[in-house]
Amino acid sequence: MTPGAYDAVILAGGAARRLGGVDKPALRVGGRALLDRVLDACRGAGRTVVVGPRRPTVRPVRWAREEPPGGGPVAAVDAGVRQTTAPLVLVLSADLPFLTPETVRALLDGIEGAGGGQGTEGVRATGGSQATEGTDATVGIQATGGVQGTGGVQGIEGTVLIDSDGREQPLVAAYRAEPLRREIALLATEHCGLGGLPLRLLVSELALARLQHPTASFDCDTWEDITTARARIREHGHVLDEWIAAVKAELGIDLDVDTAALLDLARDAAHGVARPAAPLTTFLVGYAAAQKGGGPEELAAATEKAAALAARWAEEQ
Repeated sequence: MTPGAYDAVILAGGAARRLGGVDKPALRVGGRALLDRVLDACRGAGRTVVVGPRRPTVRPVRWAREEPPGGGPVAAVDAGVRQTTAPLVLVLSADLPFLTPETVRALLDGIEGAGGGQGTEGVRATGGSQATEGTDATVGIQATGGVQGTGGVQGIEGTVLIDSDGREQPLVAAYRAEPLRREIALLATEHCGLGGLPLRLLVSELALARLQHPTASFDCDTWEDITTARARIREHGHVLDEWIAAVKAELGIDLDVDTAALLDLARDAAHGVARPAAPLTTFLVGYAAAQKGGGPEELAAATEKAAALAARWAEEQ
């Protein structure tokens, strides 16, 4: 997708009553604040607006507050959308620990009925039947309005994520900006304001595609949810990717890491030289790559050289 083709609005207010009133967006899962995890997933946005109290964030954002203060989700969406300019608006809550850039792309692709939005769990927004996690099945891009055409769903005004129970999640969704503004204006007129209005009123008249993704739709409303999220990222199939993402965020770097190549290098250094050589070698490879410019090609070249050296070293034993 063209850079800046969409803006993002993230709702980071609310009382978090089921969490005892704690600052929920600041709670950490995998060493990173929930809000920062969501910000990472939508880093391709041209403009990101966070609706809620100002706080440190992993990247620059714009800030907004709903009127009236504490006025509820529709008022918060309105406050955020007012600061957006792109034709598409991604609307997210700040408590989605497993949202990924791939799922964000699938939501945006679903508006056009284009398909091809491959997610990390192997899902595609192509229209058809529902997908299950861990498969390459298609995901339901079935509109509540609009018309099904040969080139995809026509007239779609948004794509909303569906959770594992089949419920729509309007705060994990992408919308066309103009229809969203239209519905906000109509509600403000009909109800003499937006305070206290439920989200279902905002989306009920929009022609929405539906994208099922049970992992990305997981949100943290209770301490049990936080515990579940923290345990899930430490599962065998996810922990390494989660750790690397956390380290990159902490160090402020955005670099594709060939994990397998670096692990192979560490193994070869440990077995062919000595165990302490593994972390020292990978550090030196990273430093060498940084000295040459720090890109993926430089990292790959430094890894290859060090691996060849480790092989030559081992041959002499």
